[in-house]
Amino acid sequence: MCLLLAFSAAPAPGQCAGNVSSPAVAADCAARETPREGSAILDPAHPYTLAELIDIAEDHNPNARTVWERAKQKASELGLARSAYYPKLDGLAVFGDQRSIDPFPKPLAPRGYTTVEVPVVQPEVTLQYLIFDFGKRGARIDSAKAEKLAAGADVIQVDQALAFRVAMAYYQLVTAQERLQAAQDTLRTAQTTQDAAENRLNNGLATLPDVLNARAETAQAVFDEKSADGDEQIARVTLTEAVGADPSPNIVIDSQRSAPLPEKLAMSIDALIDRAMQNRPDLMEQTQRIRSAEARVRAAKAEYKPQIVLSGSAAQTSLWPTADYGQFGPASEPTWSVAAGIHWRIFDGGARKNELLIAESQRREAADKLTAEQDQTTREVWTAYIGFRTALRKHDAAVALLESANASYSASLDAYKYGVKNLVDVVTAEKQLAQARLASVSARSDLFLEAVKLEFATGNLLRNQPPATVLQSQEGHQ
Repeated sequence: MCLLLAFSAAPAPGQCAGNVSSPAVAADCAARETPREGSAILDPAHPYTLAELIDIAEDHNPNARTVWERAKQKASELGLARSAYYPKLDGLAVFGDQRSIDPFPKPLAPRGYTTVEVPVVQPEVTLQYLIFDFGKRGARIDSAKAEKLAAGADVIQVDQALAFRVAMAYYQLVTAQERLQAAQDTLRTAQTTQDAAENRLNNGLATLPDVLNARAETAQAVFDEKSADGDEQIARVTLTEAVGADPSPNIVIDSQRSAPLPEKLAMSIDALIDRAMQNRPDLMEQTQRIRSAEARVRAAKAEYKPQIVLSGSAAQTSLWPTADYGQFGPASEPTWSVAAGIHWRIFDGGARKNELLIAESQRREAADKLTAEQDQTTREVWTAYIGFRTALRKHDAAVALLESANASYSASLDAYKYGVKNLVDVVTAEKQLAQARLASVSARSDLFLEAVKLEFATGNLLRNQPPATVLQSQEGHQ
């Protein structure tokens, strides 16, 4: 149950699942790989660990496939922006036949004019090369790089959100299983109380109302056990849906109930907030959005500057002219041209001005959004921090409550058997024990859930960084 406290999903063969060390790695990985499509197929006889379930979800979740495709598009857009630094080379082949008339009178011409026909074949290669543009291409490349990194951060964010969803469903199933176990223990306790009451009735030491009261408590325990069993089945269905399989209760998990509990925080609140500011993929994404917007502002300003362009062409021109007076001599010669020009847009009706205004507004919007997300991150880290500390105190109190309730019930049952106490005291202690068992289960599960929430709030899911909490088994190494 402690897998996700320092969890890093193992990549599946041919996949990059769980490889989220940086936005650049995530973007490059997404550009190379494609998650498998279709619903996941689960083996009902195999006990799945949390790591296995997260890997399955990453391969089959439609949201994951969507962000991976978007990352591929951004990688291609970066290549498109870089292509602007290369010359454009075009090939052209002309095959034609031109007939023209010289309208001026010719004294010796039969009709007073001459007709000239010129068949032509001209294969040609043209070159266009932008030499200098005052940083416009560089700004567009910087914008495309930032967009690619933002897409990579989005991949990390979706992976972490998916891992968090699967982990929550996993731990909720573990909680449901432990609640079922507690309900079964309570049923056995109620049966023990009923047996004691019936034994005293048979010996003439108890009354029938006492036995009926004990039987009613047993019936209530049966009802609670059946309800807990139904909740456990529903939790199975929820987990299969979270991992991308067809919703079904046919799933077995390796709950690792003997796993050590988180015992305390390994970092201060300030360190947790600093980690969140550095690791949260949504903040990484928004930071890259700001850089992309700044690059677009530079590109918009460069539109006001001229461009220096080199152009040239090379061809082989072949002619076979003929006229009324016979055939001229054919020609087949290489022809070429080279020119360097300056292109400067003087007036465009305000198009460049408005493009610049839009780019600057988008930059301010992205900066304000980052500020808002940083404030939200701080709030979420504080909430998770307080939630984990509260869960620690609740667990300690639940442990003490369970020990006390166990001792109270045992003492009350023994006293009832010896006739020192009545059945009402035993039933009261029995109810307190049942409540203590449920409180213990809830407190234990809440502790794991709050630990996962803390890792998610600080952006540490699916990373190899040290967890924010210390496990009981690690205490001796501190």
